[in-house]
Amino acid sequence: MADTIDYTGLLGGLISTAGNIYGLNQLSSAQQQAGQLAAQQSQFRPVGVTTRFGRSGFQYGPDGRLIGAGYQVAPDVAAMREALMGISGGALQQAQQQQAMQGQVNQAAQGLFGLGQQYIAQTPQQAAQQYMARQQELFAPLDERALAQLQTSQFRKGTGGLAMGATGETPMGAPGLRAANPAMEAFYNAQQQRNAQLAAQAQQAGQQQATFGQGLLGGALNLQGGGYEAQQRALAPFSSGFGQATGVEQAGMQPLMTGAQLGAGNVEAAKALLASQSASALTDAQRNAAAIGGIQNVGSVLADPVAKLIGKLFGG
Repeated sequence: MADTIDYTGLLGGLISTAGNIYGLNQLSSAQQQAGQLAAQQSQFRPVGVTTRFGRSGFQYGPDGRLIGAGYQVAPDVAAMREALMGISGGALQQAQQQQAMQGQVNQAAQGLFGLGQQYIAQTPQQAAQQYMARQQELFAPLDERALAQLQTSQFRKGTGGLAMGATGETPMGAPGLRAANPAMEAFYNAQQQRNAQLAAQAQQAGQQQATFGQGLLGGALNLQGGGYEAQQRALAPFSSGFGQATGVEQAGMQPLMTGAQLGAGNVEAAKALLASQSASALTDAQRNAAAIGGIQNVGSVLADPVAKLIGKLFGG
């Protein structure tokens, strides 16, 4: 039995598939136009804005692209800004003078700090010993002269060998005091009393030296800290005037910022449109691929019966 081919069904499938491809081609052309429109709309187009404080201005090239942007502050607002800048400029000069003085203050503080370190380099005991040694060096020539004069006087009077004041043994058996020359005993007793006073003064001198050194260190820190605080106080008028001038300038610049934000809103809307068109184009591309696959299936169905018919006509 001869094979039969349903050419009517195949022809209908081919016509349907070709129609789908034609429709997809038309839709693709429309999508390209929509993409071009979205690209045009995605260009940054800021809006000119005018307020009480100033107005914005934008420049465009022959192709419609933005090539310049700026703003103009209102005349009275600009006068306020310049006045505040003048105040801050004068305050800055004073702050610079204070900074120059601060260098001298820092040098003085360093000198005091170094001097204080020298005073506290010794312990109070070491300072007391040094004080005692210096005082004894001062009194040594006087003591030698006084002793020589006393011995000369006794020699002239013939009392050099005089000794008295001896005592016997104590009840416990300890030896008593030896006899001594009254004048010599008085001389050495006075010397010992003076040395005792010097020792007490040396102890106080050691403590005072440590306290004085600590005071110098504290004074150096206070001097340096006071200079820093004075410098900060000198900078306060400049900071205040410059901050106020900046606030006035920002008020005049606000129209430019507002116009730029409006232009940025147009860009975001164009991005959303372009994303939507891209998603639609992807879906249509999938449909186009399915249509092409249908044509290929029809071709394969036709190819098999035609091959059989040719084989029969030519004897296999």
